[in-house]
Amino acid sequence: MNNNRYCVVMCGGVGSRFWPFSRQDNPKQFIDFLGTGRSLLQMTVDRLEGLVPTDHIFMLTNAQYASIIKEQLPQISDDQILLEPARRNTAPCIAWAAWHIHRLDPDAVMMVAPSDHLILKRDEFASSVERAYSLVDANHEALVTFGIKPTRPETGYGYIQAGAEIDEHFSMVKTFTEKPDRELAEVFVASGEFFWNSGMFFWHVDAIMGAMREYAPAIAEVMDGGQEMYCTPAEAEYINNFYATCPNISIDFAVMEHARTVMVEKVDLGWSDLGTWGSVYDISPKNRDANVVQGSKVLASESHGNIVAVKNDKLVVLSGVNDFIVADTPDVLLIVPRADEQKIKNYVNEVKSHYGDRYL
Repeated sequence: MNNNRYCVVMCGGVGSRFWPFSRQDNPKQFIDFLGTGRSLLQMTVDRLEGLVPTDHIFMLTNAQYASIIKEQLPQISDDQILLEPARRNTAPCIAWAAWHIHRLDPDAVMMVAPSDHLILKRDEFASSVERAYSLVDANHEALVTFGIKPTRPETGYGYIQAGAEIDEHFSMVKTFTEKPDRELAEVFVASGEFFWNSGMFFWHVDAIMGAMREYAPAIAEVMDGGQEMYCTPAEAEYINNFYATCPNISIDFAVMEHARTVMVEKVDLGWSDLGTWGSVYDISPKNRDANVVQGSKVLASESHGNIVAVKNDKLVVLSGVNDFIVADTPDVLLIVPRADEQKIKNYVNEVKSHYGDRYL
């Protein structure tokens, strides 16, 4: 294992589309959705075993979740947990991690991984990670992202168009498209040129810092201002004072869509962005009526295509119910057609306006 390898796991999101299971004090990355005994975060770190030294894995989150991370990942030290004082999207947090890691190791090659994705093909993941690390270690200008071979015309994901081929695994990136409509997504999938944007990245720390200075100077200026404080007791105070002044922008919009050295590794990992109840339905075992049952007893009559998730021993009886999400917690019962799951985020906003944070 190369000692210049680092990984940053982003685990500060709230995940409102998984409400009511995902809450502000216990969002989806900390939940065992698949009944494996491991949360999505723990599974993310498990996959890195043998690829990245454990003491080179950093958590990017906020103070609210520090105790959960320590409980779920006792092998991670306090020094490996970077606490954002404000949510400013992915570009500022990735920038902070890069500047921090650069202070530790100017020759570092860095992976960025979301904490709430499912990857079923672990061996292929390991091989793909090895290739990506090797490429950015050899080519210090490269900014690499994983492009997932699409299995359907999904409208909830971003897409990457592969351009000039570098070798059988890598291509230059031609375009990025954020969440196309159904018709365009069908064209993308049929063309064979487009891949789902996984949100996983690899680069030499110098490369991403240089790209930030060129394409996201407002963020780079904040990070450069703390150069002498990173990895010292003064770092937290500096970040707390200045982090919120960074633009609220994603790494894709800030850098990846503009940089000239962006490459895509075309991978097939059995990947799913577990961003919605529908995505859990898609990857979960189904009974003969195509129902998914999680943690509950269900009697279903003439009911098909439902996902039923209940947090206690309650018996659920369904009759004539098709293609619904039924999610029950001690204080909230959610019943929504699977086709309308994108509205859950709106319902969360309505609940907040009527009841404050009581049910969030």
